[in-house]
Amino acid sequence: MPTKHEGKNIKRIREILGIKQDTLASELGLTQQAISQLEQKDVIDSESMQQVARALKVPAEAIKNFSEDLAINVISSNTFNDHSANNLNYQCSFNPIDKVVELYERMLREKDDLIEKLITERGRTY
Repeated sequence: MPTKHEGKNIKRIREILGIKQDTLASELGLTQQAISQLEQKDVIDSESMQQVARALKVPAEAIKNFSEDLAINVISSNTFNDHSANNLNYQCSFNPIDKVVELYERMLREKDDLIEKLITERGRTY
């Protein structure tokens, strides 16, 4: 079994999450250079690992045991084989026509209020 490079794992997870080094550094109260150095280390001390895991909102074990191949397999199986995400039997919890009618009625009330306000203001100016 190949050895895990914890720093590279942090980098890959950070990149997957779309987090920049300087953003992570700010979250941890470090510099961007310190994050870069951290990502170069084979082994990360336990306290630093916990802090990084909290900042990335992932379990420390996920960082320690991260596998690029496994991540690709999980993503591809969830993306391409999970048809529940593309559920064609989606039931709307409201009637869209009712929402359009509500919006139209509200717009009419606002128009009427505006006309009334303009008439009132015009009456004061003459």
